[in-house]
Amino acid sequence: MAKGATQKAGSGSEGSKGAVIAAAGANLAIAVTKFAAAAFTGSSSMLAEGIHSVIDTANQGFLLIGLSNAKKPPDAKHPFGYGAEVYFWSFLVAIFLFALGAGFSTYEGVVGIISTEEAELTSPLIALGVLFLAFCFEGYSWSVAFREFQHRRGGQGLLRDFHNMKDPAIFVVLFEDSAACIGVVIAAIGIGLSWLTGNHIFDAIGSLVIGILLGVTAILLAIEVKGLLIGEAAGPEIEKMIREKLGERPEILAINELRTLHLGPEDVLLTMSVDFRDDVVSQRIEAMVSEMEGRIRARFPIVRKVYVEVQSQSGHRDLARQDREAHPVE
Repeated sequence: MAKGATQKAGSGSEGSKGAVIAAAGANLAIAVTKFAAAAFTGSSSMLAEGIHSVIDTANQGFLLIGLSNAKKPPDAKHPFGYGAEVYFWSFLVAIFLFALGAGFSTYEGVVGIISTEEAELTSPLIALGVLFLAFCFEGYSWSVAFREFQHRRGGQGLLRDFHNMKDPAIFVVLFEDSAACIGVVIAAIGIGLSWLTGNHIFDAIGSLVIGILLGVTAILLAIEVKGLLIGEAAGPEIEKMIREKLGERPEILAINELRTLHLGPEDVLLTMSVDFRDDVVSQRIEAMVSEMEGRIRARFPIVRKVYVEVQSQSGHRDLARQDREAHPVE
């Protein structure tokens, strides 16, 4: 987040769009090839992978819709803009991936396992060759998204940086492409074992495992996007800078409270309660508020809206106590 917070406005959305377009192009080409191979070989795992690629392509379409709608300017009905559109469409991706991708692959696997008819694979080498090409394409798409992720990392460790990522267009593509690469390996193992043993059940098991993989991926995506939909705070470096750099001004007695909220991947709302010295005149307070807003926006371009409330420490404590009494924690 430290890196992402200081990047130029708009550069992040362009990187996200590039990663999504790369993934969509790769998945569309792969889907056509997989379906052709599934029809030719009769492989359940290949059919499951084809459905997976179609769903991934549709999901990238959803993400592009979200990225486009998020750019719409604020209006009377949505005064804070449409940045959260990206979160909504990303959540839809998780639902779509779980309901269709995981559901169909699991169904194919179960039907193949309980089927009493022995289905013979035709030209398994063709299927394996298609899967190799699919892995190459998926790997390229994954590398594009991972490079963008690396560009925005905050240096807090891989898992922590990933969890702190506020742009779902990046981590959704990473999730999907990671699942796709693993799914290709699973399908190849299933087809290979069916070919070597002459038993179709391994191919069916491969389809079932792919379904489970997609289900787990969808659940993890839903958990990540849920937090963004509900509302997550920006990185702690914003609050640290404000308290250290702005709070040390002699005219300021204390920064009572500071809150941030991501309205979109590159749109942060910041509110703060400030206690000024009693001898500071109103004109100076107005000038300082404008100065603070300018410094915050210059340091963190993603902070698009800043609201400063002039409030004494005692007044802030009284209101906080009243709020706790009115809304006790159970």
